[in-house]
Amino acid sequence: MENFNHQVYAHKTSLQSYAFNYTKNTEDAEDLVQDTMMKAMRYANLYSEGTNLGAWLFTILKNTFINNYKRITKKNLLIETTDDLTSHQLVKGASFNQVENMFINDDLQNALSHLEPCYYIPFIKYFEGYKYHEIADDLNIPIGTVKTRIHVARQVLKEKLKMYNQEFTKSNLHN
Repeated sequence: MENFNHQVYAHKTSLQSYAFNYTKNTEDAEDLVQDTMMKAMRYANLYSEGTNLGAWLFTILKNTFINNYKRITKKNLLIETTDDLTSHQLVKGASFNQVENMFINDDLQNALSHLEPCYYIPFIKYFEGYKYHEIADDLNIPIGTVKTRIHVARQVLKEKLKMYNQEFTKSNLHN
């Protein structure tokens, strides 16, 4: 594993140049490279020894950039601004949201930890923006199996996190 990490790190300079071509910003390029290297190390078991490590890393970098771009674009479309902020809209202040988010994150991590690896890996890859066929290719399993495992993971998470669905339903009834 240590040897693999060194091999990944050896590609850092070329990854930075490649990342800069996408981001046109040095800091964003460094963040993209860091995300790429972290994913490569996290999914090292999916790398096929003897294949082109550089190409594998460049693919991770490109997919990470595309997924981040899609996420940012989608987020910008969802943000609604208004000059009419009422006290009802301000009930959940920033400090409350930070504490609440900390608990939600803990609950989410706990729920994810209950997923078996055969469900966890496809679900996380899908959550990160990979397409079904990309996950199937990476894991060398049929696309139907990928869809089933993601569905099962969603059901398990839905059950483990059902208290948030109930809370969301209650808060929407009061709006």
